[in-house]
Amino acid sequence: MGEAERGESAPRLRISFWCSNGHETQPSFASDAQIPDTWDCPRCGFPAGKDRDNPPDPPRTEPYKTHLAYVRERRSDADGEAILAEALAKLRGEI
Repeated sequence: MGEAERGESAPRLRISFWCSNGHETQPSFASDAQIPDTWDCPRCGFPAGKDRDNPPDPPRTEPYKTHLAYVRERRSDADGEAILAEALAKLRGEI
């Protein structure tokens, strides 16, 4: 289909967005569309903003923690030893 058969395209704006890695992307928007504050960088996936000198920070990813790691955050070694001693006493029939 040619342009003549479809009619004229809507007026467009090309807006520059920069990510924290310095990548620039220029998506086009209709001139009457609301321009978002951030845009995902197609090269690295980080959020990109309109301010070249102050791009948005990349998302912070937390490392995977095991169940034991979470338990160790809540309990000290002394607490763990006391709970273990109580459980063993129950199994032995001392309590």
